[in-house]
Amino acid sequence: MGNCHTVGPNEALVVSGGCCGSDYKQYVFGGWAWAWWCISDTQRLSLEVMTILCRCENIETSEGVPLFVTGVAQVKIMTEKELLAVACEQFLGKNVQDIKNVVLQTLEGHLRSILGTLTVEQIYQDRDQFAKLVREVAAPDVGRMGIEILSFTIKDVYDKVDYLSSLGKTQTAVVQRDADIGVAEAERDAGIREAECKREMLDMKFMADTKIADSKRAFELQKSAFSEEVNIKTAEAQLAYELQGAHEQQKIRQEEIEIEVVQRKKQIAVEAQEILRTEKELIATVRRPAEAEAHRMQQIAEGEKVKQVLLAEAEAEKIRKIGEAEAAVIEAMGKAEAERMKLKAEAYQKYGDSAKMAMVLEALPQIAAKVAAPLTKVDEIVVLTGDNSKVTSEVNRLLAELPASVHALTGVDLSKIPLIQKATGVQV
Repeated sequence: MGNCHTVGPNEALVVSGGCCGSDYKQYVFGGWAWAWWCISDTQRLSLEVMTILCRCENIETSEGVPLFVTGVAQVKIMTEKELLAVACEQFLGKNVQDIKNVVLQTLEGHLRSILGTLTVEQIYQDRDQFAKLVREVAAPDVGRMGIEILSFTIKDVYDKVDYLSSLGKTQTAVVQRDADIGVAEAERDAGIREAECKREMLDMKFMADTKIADSKRAFELQKSAFSEEVNIKTAEAQLAYELQGAHEQQKIRQEEIEIEVVQRKKQIAVEAQEILRTEKELIATVRRPAEAEAHRMQQIAEGEKVKQVLLAEAEAEKIRKIGEAEAAVIEAMGKAEAERMKLKAEAYQKYGDSAKMAMVLEALPQIAAKVAAPLTKVDEIVVLTGDNSKVTSEVNRLLAELPASVHALTGVDLSKIPLIQKATGVQV
């Protein structure tokens, strides 16, 4: 048994070995190959482009001038079967850097040998030819290794003895001289040509100005004629336009009057309808609500009137009832008082002076209270006297005058009461 190996177009697959010690080799790129287990070997080789930078330093030319040259080469392994077999034989198992080193040594050797056969001017001025010569010389050698030189270019050429800069200065001076001469000649020719052109320009300008003046005069004459004709036609057209406009204005005014008449009629009709509408609106919004409000106020007034009448009647009935009740009370009180007075009179008649005396005694505290009422407003009474017997005599005098006062007020003689007689010292 074995495996199927695939490879892309940028790689080459080498299958070697086989049964019975076979030395058959299969080269495949961009495809697939079958390899047996244990008895077949598979290896890969890159077919991608390799960039090689060649540097040759301090290499003397045929004139003995040391130069520093840098070149860039693009190489790759060729895919023809025989050449691919050669490349696999020499580079299989090596990495890309090892292959680059081999090719670099070959290119640098050829570059050195070619530099020794050329002059500085040939190398510097014709780099493409120099690079082509390197490719042609090195191609057979690298081709025998199965490698193809796709391109080789000179990247840089310089020296450290100022040989190239000296060549450049000489050539620059020559070019600058030729340039100054060319500029002077060009300016001279340009001045001559400019003067000739100015003269021709002035001649043409004079001729052109003359033709322009003639053309302008003819134009103004023709313009005046055209303007006159245009003015006449314009005046006629304006007059016709104004007449027609007047007719049209008259018609328009007549139509406007008719329209105004119709509008007035419509406006009168609308105003009449508006009056009716306003009248109905006033009836609906003012009169009817006013009538309703008047009816409501009338009903309220009548209700208030009835209310006041009923309240007055109720108040009169109340007063009458209260009067009757008070009269009944007064009558009862009068009857009770009459009965009481009657009973008291009967008692007084029955008991005589004793009853009168009892009544007087009952009234004395009230009389004393009335008499002493002014004294309630007095805070303090001070009696000034130098003799105690005089105070006693004053008190006795007051007590002696008391029965006479009571008799004058009530008609009861207190002097007949033993206690009073004893207090006043009166003998009956």
